[in-house]
Amino acid sequence: MNPIEFKRHRRLRTHPTVRAMVRETSIKAADFIYPLFVTEGENIRNPIASMPGVDQFSIDLLLKETDEVVDLGISSIILFGIPSGKDAVGSGAYDDEGIIQRATRAVKERHPNLVVVADTCLCEYTDHGHCGVIHGMDVDNDASLELLAKTAVSQAKAGADIIAPSNMMDGFVAVIRQALDEAGFQHIPIMSYAVKYASAYYGPFRDAAQSTPQFGDRKTYQMDPANRMEAMREAESDILEGADFLIVKPALSYLDIIRDVKNHVLLPVVAYNVSGEYAMVKAAAQNGWVDEKKIVLETLTSMKRAGADIIMTYHAKDAARWLEEN
Repeated sequence: MNPIEFKRHRRLRTHPTVRAMVRETSIKAADFIYPLFVTEGENIRNPIASMPGVDQFSIDLLLKETDEVVDLGISSIILFGIPSGKDAVGSGAYDDEGIIQRATRAVKERHPNLVVVADTCLCEYTDHGHCGVIHGMDVDNDASLELLAKTAVSQAKAGADIIAPSNMMDGFVAVIRQALDEAGFQHIPIMSYAVKYASAYYGPFRDAAQSTPQFGDRKTYQMDPANRMEAMREAESDILEGADFLIVKPALSYLDIIRDVKNHVLLPVVAYNVSGEYAMVKAAAQNGWVDEKKIVLETLTSMKRAGADIIMTYHAKDAARWLEEN
């Protein structure tokens, strides 16, 4: 009987130190951007029922939360605002005394080295819940761009380190880049939500940010989940218009898109591990169906392996603790 020849791949798996030596992908706390929701008032911490462990904070308690974020080694946060009032044009978004502007100033005063990313959109501030100006029953692309540019400049004036426009209007990066440059903020980078799908995974976020559309949906400006090549067209446009980072959102069901983008661009790629992805893991963990620590770290590693340089995730604090334990 002739000997059977086969490869001994297990040789590199027999010892934990050897496994660590040959590990191809790693994650660390500095890879994370932690999303935070800011609301008006004082001493307010409103738990978000569909996102266990995530809360809306008034600015005073937000600052205490950022103390913990910094202590954990997380180097960046993204702020989402819940204003006291809304109107048809989302004027609270570009109010220099708006909730995000005041929160940004407070955070930067307390933690100058913590990178503050400002979500630049109108949906949290409009009474109709859409990401732009409504004419008839449709979002007016070009009329919305002017207000988005005003929002970006106002956020930069407040001290935001990075502007992250999430509205998916055509031309939004070009218009915001021009506005920032003309206002003297040539040094402020744009982290574009370049590839943002009209996903069912956003449900819990809309509870958290109180931004559910009051009519229709966002399918005329966010992407069809069935489309792959369209992602490259969107990414290429944003690069040409001056984006400095590209976000793919959601992440877990779009790992192929993250890899496509990473293979074709030279800019840093950000994966947004969105609210629905977070909520599903939390619900399963609370029911004892999964090991939360193991599944979160595996999920985040998959995003890095797919090509993400940075991960925006609600798991950031827990993951940072677990990584420190490891």
